[in-house]
Amino acid sequence: MYIRRFLLPIMVFACCITAAAQTDNDHNFEVKKNLDVFNAIYKNLDLIYVDTLDAKEVIGTGINAMLRSLDPYTEYYPEENMTDLKEIYTGKFAGIGALIRYNTKIKRVVIDEPYEGMPADLAGLKKGDIILSIDDSSMVDKNVSYVSSHLRGDPGTSFILKIQRPTTGKKMQMKITRKTVQTPSVPYYGLRGDGIGYINLRQFTEDCSKDVRNAFIEMKEKGMKGLVLDLRGNGGGSEMEAVDIVNILVPKGKLIVSNRGKLKRSDRDYITRVEPIDTVMPVVVLVSDMTASASEITSGALQDLDRAVILGTRTYGKGLVQTSIELPYNGSLKVTSNKYYIPSGRCIQAINYKHARGGYTEHIPDSLTKVFHTANGREVRDGGGIMPDVVVESDSLSNISYYLASSGTDSTEVMLDYEVDYISKHPTIAPPSKFEISDADFEDFKSRVLASGFSYDPESGKYLSNLVKIAKFEGYYDDAKEEFDNLEKKLTHNLSKDLDFNKEQLKKILANDIVAAYYYQRGAIENSLNGDKQMEEACRLILNPEEYAKILNH
Repeated sequence: MYIRRFLLPIMVFACCITAAAQTDNDHNFEVKKNLDVFNAIYKNLDLIYVDTLDAKEVIGTGINAMLRSLDPYTEYYPEENMTDLKEIYTGKFAGIGALIRYNTKIKRVVIDEPYEGMPADLAGLKKGDIILSIDDSSMVDKNVSYVSSHLRGDPGTSFILKIQRPTTGKKMQMKITRKTVQTPSVPYYGLRGDGIGYINLRQFTEDCSKDVRNAFIEMKEKGMKGLVLDLRGNGGGSEMEAVDIVNILVPKGKLIVSNRGKLKRSDRDYITRVEPIDTVMPVVVLVSDMTASASEITSGALQDLDRAVILGTRTYGKGLVQTSIELPYNGSLKVTSNKYYIPSGRCIQAINYKHARGGYTEHIPDSLTKVFHTANGREVRDGGGIMPDVVVESDSLSNISYYLASSGTDSTEVMLDYEVDYISKHPTIAPPSKFEISDADFEDFKSRVLASGFSYDPESGKYLSNLVKIAKFEGYYDDAKEEFDNLEKKLTHNLSKDLDFNKEQLKKILANDIVAAYYYQRGAIENSLNGDKQMEEACRLILNPEEYAKILNH
């Protein structure tokens, strides 16, 4: 009896081991079989196929198709593309330090915005300058990617750039030496007169936490009473930098984020390592639908620890972590290896990536998310990103504003031409926080738009046209024809009326673009805060301590 009592558990345990071993063997066999098949297919193609195959292209296509079936973050970087991977992690590249764009009116690539203190800026390049050639290579009729690849190169190398200034028609050439360019992680920070500090963090690149820390300390020494940390549009980056930024505001020894994956040796807990600068100052974090990854670790951890009020719109929902693996022949594989979990224990990944049928996605519905709790007991949920404590929608871009402001959407480029002319006629402008386009300036812009032949498709007209088609198909049109005709008359496209209706938004876009030409990215960001309703609500909350505290304790 004694022996038989323990016999069944031992047999069950042995069966489990056998089943697991069988599963592993089956998996390993399937891996080996399919690799052998792939290898045999390519060998036969290379031997028999009617045309000579380019191994890099054909096998590269197979590799990329395989990775696309997984998720958008798992990517293969061959040796020739390793600089792209390094740029992702460091934010650094070698070039002239300028944004370029395609001018659809003249069908040429032009300078859009030089970075402050970079070779393009030092050489005197200005918004709208037409790029004609780089050394002996003509850039006429080339696209942005082609021109960009020629502007970039090794630090310290030089080339001759030939441009044409549109306002004068004068052609100029200059020698430019490439330099390592790193777009600033904190392009702007500043302290308002009411004691509220503002930090704009654009990306979580190497040492960005030091930039945030230095800005915080500087403003605190000047009397900062509250902070607005702007993570809107920040797509993330380094996980460790996110932890160090949170550490500025929370005590040493706090768990901020945990990584969990298939390989237990790659699991990791990130804990704050140093003493904080301030644990009581009110903080509001601004987020948007493009706040992702490390930005969500920062905002989510501060929410879970009840250390900041999160304000804006629901974030993107990227709860995955990538690891780089070295490959033969100096390549690299950036592979999704873990999910991350913030202090409440939740993972905010919004999409399930399915690998069957070549790969597809499933958005996690709110009904399937689970409840977690912050340090103060507030309810928060996993899946679907970070839901702000205070939801404030941003102003949406109107249809006409989109068409006027976006490169490549209209052949007239009337907004770009107006801005270039304005800049050429004004050697100086008011400081970023005070600059605005006057009503007289807008009337000048409006007259240019009307004379330019600019046109766009009003969304209301598209919807009406589709509704008419459906009504005819379903047999309702004849009975409602009079109503449809009256509605069409009311929705008749009137460009002058549309410009007037969107006047204030268009004035802001023009002002922001123009400010960037004088005060660079920092000035454009400062100017954009004028009339920013999310920023205004954040400041109002900080200046109302009782309301701020109630949000974090309800």
